[in-house]
Amino acid sequence: MRDVVEIGLGKVARRGYHLSDVAIVPSRRTRDVDDVSTAWQLDAYRFEIPCVAHPSDATMSPASAIALGRLGGLGVLNAEGLWCRYEDPSKLLAELADLDQPATARLQEIYAEPIKPELIAERVREMRLGGGTVAVRVSPQHTLALAPVILDAGVDLLVIQGTLVSAEHVSTTDEPLNLKEFIADLDLPVIVGGCTNYQTALHLMRTGAAGVIIGIGADDFSTTDQVLGIRVPMASAIADAAAARRDYLDETGGRYVHLIADGDIGTSGDIARALACGADAVMLGQPLAHAAESPAGGAWWHSSASHPKLARGMYVPGDEPLGTLEELLYGPSDDPSGALNLFGGLKRAMAKCGYRDLKEFQKVDLSLDI
Repeated sequence: MRDVVEIGLGKVARRGYHLSDVAIVPSRRTRDVDDVSTAWQLDAYRFEIPCVAHPSDATMSPASAIALGRLGGLGVLNAEGLWCRYEDPSKLLAELADLDQPATARLQEIYAEPIKPELIAERVREMRLGGGTVAVRVSPQHTLALAPVILDAGVDLLVIQGTLVSAEHVSTTDEPLNLKEFIADLDLPVIVGGCTNYQTALHLMRTGAAGVIIGIGADDFSTTDQVLGIRVPMASAIADAAAARRDYLDETGGRYVHLIADGDIGTSGDIARALACGADAVMLGQPLAHAAESPAGGAWWHSSASHPKLARGMYVPGDEPLGTLEELLYGPSDDPSGALNLFGGLKRAMAKCGYRDLKEFQKVDLSLDI
């Protein structure tokens, strides 16, 4: 039954729950942590941990995307980011590591440099030489223009990501992107999103996408709520999308679409809760900025923080790293907050609840403690 609340005469709202509202309930069985697997597979590509990188220049360069891939995750480079606008953005990234607040105007100035298709091709080649799965993100608005360059360069996965993405975008001024037709013409898997509810998730699955991003990447530094009034309770959004996935599985006779949770995730406990709600993987942004290999020296900003007309994210200056990328993902941890050994924490949560793999862990009981 939908939990609907009347907020005034003539208007009702559905109650939603954030990940912090949800608690995982252990079962009658526990399991040895060494018998637990956090591996998952998207189409033909297997990953040892359910970690997809949010495509921010603060954390994702060709080198850091390669490094994440070697450690079992999926790095995603932004085709509209600094690495595809500047031949060598390292000096700009060093500047961005230590900007004074407020920094929005400087971000907008730096990102005003045009995207260079030849640099997209070059960055894909760099990532291809590094081995592993090559994934590149493009916004829906630039997909028709930039996708041919990205695809010709030889990516394995294409990520079409915006703050909110629908299967049916209406425009009287520009040629809209028909996701279903676009994906049907490709012979590689496509991840699309974000989305926030059952109906949109189902529509995106019907486009033929291999994965759907749930959420709008919101964290403590996103200002989408303040600017647009849009705030997504992630636990409810993931559970709704999981219901859409179940119905789509029945509708198609067995086609499974992976859900990637993007937003409200900062600790290993948050990762565990997102997967327990039904996600197959999480998209990590600011938590990866804590790694010593972070290209912006620990600074953080969302892709939408540099929007030329409507910035929707705060700049966070650089700080001392918590550890290497490997320590961030696998430990060891000397930080009791859950910000280190992110996937070791997930693995132990699964073991404490008696589950041996991620698909089983999605069946774990939950409770609300609000």
